[in-house]
Amino acid sequence: MKLAQTPVHEILLDDHCVFVKRDDLLHPEFSGNKARKFAYFLENEFEGGKTLVGYGSAQANSLYSMSALAKIKGWKLRFYVDHIGSYLVENPIGNYRAALENGAKIINLSQCEDRNNRDSLTYLQQCVLTGDSEQLFIPEGGRCLYAEHGVRQLAIEIIQWKRQQGLSALSVFLPSGTGTTALFLQKSFVELDPNISVYTCAVVGGDEYLSKQFSELAPNTAYHPVILPSRKRYHFGKLYSEFFKIWRQLKETGIEFELLYDPLGWIVLLDYLTENSGEKILYIHQGGLLGNQSMLPRYKRKFGE
Repeated sequence: MKLAQTPVHEILLDDHCVFVKRDDLLHPEFSGNKARKFAYFLENEFEGGKTLVGYGSAQANSLYSMSALAKIKGWKLRFYVDHIGSYLVENPIGNYRAALENGAKIINLSQCEDRNNRDSLTYLQQCVLTGDSEQLFIPEGGRCLYAEHGVRQLAIEIIQWKRQQGLSALSVFLPSGTGTTALFLQKSFVELDPNISVYTCAVVGGDEYLSKQFSELAPNTAYHPVILPSRKRYHFGKLYSEFFKIWRQLKETGIEFELLYDPLGWIVLLDYLTENSGEKILYIHQGGLLGNQSMLPRYKRKFGE
């Protein structure tokens, strides 16, 4: 099971040379950055049986990776979602289907009579999480301190590659949801190699939301990545023609990216490179390709082939 030491490839996009750290080539069950975030749980033993408890979208990469983790460890998984569309229930696909096949119990909160308008996290805190040692709660997207263990391994790999290339400085870029991976990468570089800087952009919520996520995990702002602004406000999960266009451009390089985070990430990065064309950039490919099974048909229905 490959969970570290991924290669770096170079691509040319809009006349910009960018290095790509191929974490999409990690074991498919852990979908790129989830292999890094969940490495602690994979590499350590825990006493007794465990029930993983998580929440998020019915098509979240974390749902599938948590289901794989539970299957490998012999644990149970209870994953809570705000709602599940009837079409997905009747036609399972992507991360949702794969998680079900791994034995995940996916609870649709919109059908819970005791929900009382509570959001997913509040419901879990008040009705599900008992403090029992057999419960192992993983916040949305794997946003927890345990994630630092595996992300530091990623940072070490990047430092080793930088030295092999003889680079004096390097900028690392990746789009962010909760910002966990970007934050712990920056923290690792501050401590291990200050000549590497991390740039990111907010895909879920705005820049202020992302900055708040950083502060909750690490109050020291020296550990916070630089948030690059996007040219306009995009709504998470909504389909945009420019996203589909750049995704198809990227596919022509020979590397497939996912359709939820990467398009905005590349748009923001290319905008940055127009003013900083000489900078050595390493883009982190965080996997998540299983999600394209559901996203790509949506794009094709809206924008054609």
